[in-house]
Amino acid sequence: MSQTLSQQAIDAIKWTADGLVPAIAQDYKSGRILMMAWMNAESLALSAAENRAVYWSRSRSQLWRKGESSGHIQKLHEIRLDCDADVLVLQVEQLGGIACHTGRESCFYRELNDGEWQTVDPVIKDPSDIY
Repeated sequence: MSQTLSQQAIDAIKWTADGLVPAIAQDYKSGRILMMAWMNAESLALSAAENRAVYWSRSRSQLWRKGESSGHIQKLHEIRLDCDADVLVLQVEQLGGIACHTGRESCFYRELNDGEWQTVDPVIKDPSDIY
């Protein structure tokens, strides 16, 4: 899937004022939403070229290759742009089965139940053993 992003493809995206676009990582087999992160034009181009998810870390103000410290790389299968051209969906293979820094499969591990957030997914690996 490795490919070069054209300027036309980059210009088609409605970037935020900060030059970012939300990117949802979804398991390409199960369809489960794994996480949401931000991308800029450079991280999107690198993702397409490297065939792996590369995001923009707002907290660190730098590129973030998913899995660079944890080893939990997201192998890219497909990138889609929504109808409003302001959200990306990345179909990924989550190597190691952990997308969340809490050691869970997904960052979406809390469910609203009787007006309260309840943790419904287990920790697969203790984060202190990962980072």
